Order: sequence, then structure tokens, then C-alpha cells
Amino acid sequence: MNEKFAKTGFYPADILLPRDADMTKWAVVACDQFTSQPEYWQAVEDTVGAEPSTLRLILPESKLNDPNVDEHIANINASMNEYMDKGIFKTLPGSLIYIERSQSDGRIRHGLVGMVDLDQYDFTPGSGALIRATEGTVLERIPPRVRVRQDAPVELPHVMLLIDDPARTVVEPLTAAAEGMEMVYDFELQQGGGHLKGWKLSDAQMDAVADALVGLCADEVIAEKYGMSGVAPLLFAVGDGNHSLATAKRCYENQKKVTPESEWAALPSRYALVEVVNNHDDALQFEPIHRVLFDVDAVALLDALKAYYPGAYEGKGEGHVIAYTHSGGTGHITVPQPKVQLAVGTLQAFLDEYLKANGGEVDYIHGDDVTDELGAKPGNIGFKLPAMGKEQLFKTVMADGVLPRKTFSMGHAQDKRYYVEARKIR
Repeated sequence: MNEKFAKTGFYPADILLPRDADMTKWAVVACDQFTSQPEYWQAVEDTVGAEPSTLRLILPESKLNDPNVDEHIANINASMNEYMDKGIFKTLPGSLIYIERSQSDGRIRHGLVGMVDLDQYDFTPGSGALIRATEGTVLERIPPRVRVRQDAPVELPHVMLLIDDPARTVVEPLTAAAEGMEMVYDFELQQGGGHLKGWKLSDAQMDAVADALVGLCADEVIAEKYGMSGVAPLLFAVGDGNHSLATAKRCYENQKKVTPESEWAALPSRYALVEVVNNHDDALQFEPIHRVLFDVDAVALLDALKAYYPGAYEGKGEGHVIAYTHSGGTGHITVPQPKVQLAVGTLQAFLDEYLKANGGEVDYIHGDDVTDELGAKPGNIGFKLPAMGKEQLFKTVMADGVLPRKTFSMGHAQDKRYYVEARKIR
């Protein structure tokens, strides 16, 4: 492996692609999307029919708690082995793939597919690893996913990692060079998912990517971007698929327990296939996720919020400003001199303690109008949070460890990653 990549935790991979398949039928959206819409997955089933498809190689999360889940998993593993035995896959050895994804809003998102070293990834809050989670990892969500992955011969990624590259040194140079690169796919995604193109990088281009990634780790670059010096660099922040990456980590750690340490470096499970996207890509949009509380006394809750943060007051001012709506009207609470980077962190810390002590339920809502509509009903209160600026993501993770859960959403469901590439993990 290129020693430059060893400094980044990101590497070219032996990438598997279908040798001869209808790519529109082959690619399906990330398994954690449309979980409450069985009609979506039925439409995928109808589209795919008996053709080779990643639908046979993944478990939609809507089936994760199905009473027949063990049968589903066994069928997935059998399909993987069948595809391998029948030569469905071809291998692009030691490769990186540059991709352009046309989204539902017409914008084009640019990415780079390769693999990361799971020894360089840690989802523990406050970790100094090169690859870190952005939000808290719910440990209870990992074991069911381990059951899907632990005996699988191949992996298919929907993990998206973000890099903080305002100078656009890593991915963007490939955009201008794409015309002269080897195209490996170009097709329409099913179910309104947009369009996807992919090109294989040359050796020289891979070398340039390695140099650019190493440059992002330089102390002077970190000091300029975050006002911090001498700190462990955060090169990759998990934007999507955190629990999938955590599952890959758990499976690797389980294999290490039964493998001599001298052989750990050769374990295929040590690595996981991912897509890398620049946080500054114009197509990447962060949308806030609001909160609505049910079965609460809205006025008492607001009084408790102001008591929880001495100095907090009604109205807009300097500090964290949180808008609210309840049956008695609307307003704002300002918390001056906050101790965390984001308003969502200020609010969530209070809500966790308040609900534990007083009861009530919370739901996480997309959209101002829906939040206002639900919040205005008797017994409810809605809180609208400001959108997190993309420039805040890396600095917040470095300063606070991880973001509060449900801080932001990245794009609509149909714009999430589709399964296309695969990689052997056994």
C-alpha cells in the first residue's frame, strides 16, 4: 500500500462491481431509508425482479425486527456466495473511484470511494482518532447489525465520511479531470434517486489524493481552521452510516480476539468501504432537526429551562437563541454564555434531564411548519433550532467530542447513498 495513505487511514481498495448487470436494477438505496414505507421497498422488489441486485445482499432495516430475520440474513449470505461463485462480480484491484451523484434538487454531489482502516476509527466521545463519529453512537443498535455482517463474505457501504477541505484539494481536482479518466459506470438510479457516474483514478491521481489528505492533517492547517494547535487531527467525520461503521468496527474487534496479533494487519475485516465527500461541496446541505414535546406543561417546562440555565431569559439576545411554539403562543429563549458550541446541545442537555424527572415524550421533526403545527396543540411544545453551519461541524466535534443526537440531517431520503460497490471482507 502507498505509505502516504498510511498517514491518513484511507486507502485504495479491491473494489467489486457487477460484471454484466442492469445497473439501475443493481443499485438500491441505503437500508436505513424508507423504514416506515413498505410500499417503497415493494416497488424496489417489483423493479428488480429476478435480476442481480444489491437488494439481495442487504437487509432493509424495516426487516431488522422481523420474526424471520435469521432467515433473511441466511438468504443474504447465500446470495453473496452465489454471486461470488457465478462470477457476477469483477474486481478493480487497488482502486479509488471518483463519483458524481445527481440529486433530486438537481445539484451534483462529488465523492471518492475507497476503504478506511478501522484501527484509525473510534466512535467514543472525545476520541483523538483520525476518523470519528459526529453524533452519539447508540450501542444497542450495533448487535442486530453485527448478526447481518459477521458471516457475510462481502460488504456494501452506505457510509459517508466528510472531510473539511475549504481549499478543495482532495476531490475537486478530479472533477476537472473526469473526461480523461476511465469510466466504470453511468446510469439512472431507480425510485427517483437521480443519476450516478463513476470513474477509476489513475496511479498519479491516487498519489495526489494521498498528498492532499496528508496536507489536511498538518498542524498549521488545523490551527488556521480551528484556532487549535498541537491537537490530534480529525481527518474524517462520519456524516452518514455511523452505526454501520461502528458495526464493522465491532466485527473486526471480534475477529481480533480469535486471531494472532501478527495477523491483524492482513484481516480483510480491518477495513471498511466508504464514500468520502468534502464538507464544502455545494450539493451538501445541512438541515436542522427540531424537537416537539408531548404530554407536558409547556409553561412549566419553559420556567424549568430558564431555571436550568441561570441568566436565561425571554426574547432574542446574545448566546443560544431557541424558538418555541405552544398553545399559548410563540417566543424565544436566549441562553447567554453557553458552555457548548451549538444551541441543540444546550437544549438537549436540559430536555434529557427534564423528561427523565417529569415524564413526557419527545419526537425529532424536520421542517418549521410541522414543528409549529404540532407544538401549538394543547399539551405540546415545539422547539425550533437554528441550522448548524457546515463550518461548525469539525470544530464542534473537536471541542465537544460529539454532537447531540439528531443535530442535523444531510439531504432527503432519495438522495442518500445507493449500494453499488462491494468488497470482500472474509
